[in-house]
Amino acid sequence: MVDSLGVAVIGFGWMGRVHTQAYTRVPHHYPQLPLRPQLVTVAEDVPGRAEEAAAQFGFASTTRDWREVAADPRVRAVSITAPNFLHREIGVAMAEAGKHIWIEKPVGLTVTDAQAVADAVAKAGVQGAVGFNYRNAPAVEAARELIAVGEIGTVTHVRVRLFSDYAAHPEGALTWRYEKERGGSGVLGDLASHGADLARYLLGDIASLTADTAVFIPERARPSGATAGHARATGGELGPVENEDYVNCLLRFASGARGVLEACRVSVGEQNNYGFEVHGTKGAVFWDFRRMNELGVSRGTTYQDQPVSTVYVGPGDGEFGAFQPGAANAMGYDDLKVIEAYRFLRSVAEGTPHGATPADAVPSAAVLDAMVRSAQSGAWVDVDA
Repeated sequence: MVDSLGVAVIGFGWMGRVHTQAYTRVPHHYPQLPLRPQLVTVAEDVPGRAEEAAAQFGFASTTRDWREVAADPRVRAVSITAPNFLHREIGVAMAEAGKHIWIEKPVGLTVTDAQAVADAVAKAGVQGAVGFNYRNAPAVEAARELIAVGEIGTVTHVRVRLFSDYAAHPEGALTWRYEKERGGSGVLGDLASHGADLARYLLGDIASLTADTAVFIPERARPSGATAGHARATGGELGPVENEDYVNCLLRFASGARGVLEACRVSVGEQNNYGFEVHGTKGAVFWDFRRMNELGVSRGTTYQDQPVSTVYVGPGDGEFGAFQPGAANAMGYDDLKVIEAYRFLRSVAEGTPHGATPADAVPSAAVLDAMVRSAQSGAWVDVDA
């Protein structure tokens, strides 16, 4: 018996499109799932964008007011892919309306916002998922298991990097992403939030840190109309970039391990250079998002001059088997969001959380808040989650 689940998408920029495509693909990869998502409505305040989405993907209706989604009895689950400053208001409202929510990180502008959404989900008894998609990579899950069973010994230190050039062009438009009121933090929320989640997912809680931030492109042109993604603008009035382009951070984990987390949105020559290197007393494990289905693994008993082997993940790792029949067949970014959609829908079907939840967004947000405090004070600070 397969039941239909009415879903809505709020905010139809690039990420809203990614969520929608993931919903449509879930039945192809997970035919055993007892729920089939039905695209009920899409909410977007940019004129014409919702209608375009409905025409392309088959949403039954459209609206420019997300509040109508909360009141729509056809909708049982909602993807929240609107700008960061709306995450708390929409997330809490949807949970209180009894809707299950799949919300993009960083779940608001502060740890208080993330906690409010997590509390609303728990109080309402609905299921919640958060878009920490990189933890869904089968190679990342394999690395976590390898670390957990002691294959590289006791973890001593880790480096997490997230370098991108999406904001490197000086003509990049001054959108909400660069404003503190609507975007909150800059590269902290965009990229370092993923890094904080990956670090915690692999190694456990972060206890304290010290951070430094910088703005490298201090002014940008205001766009003349609606934008999506990382559009350019020329000739418009210049305005200040209010949040950081770059962060570097030293980490101390509760386990005693040490770490470095570095992220930048204006790294010329870097396209999605995301990854980690985890070192232990007997070995190491390396992952690069651009080679998403590979791990570099060093393990053994030689210690000095110990070689690194390339391991290709396969059907026994994470959700790889739902996409490819054998090791070294490539998966891509959108597949990670299909996994995320599946785990969200499975949570709804079973009433038990699977994958990253709003509760996981709280410690990630606490790390970001600690980075802000440390950058302002120049001191080590505790991470208060």
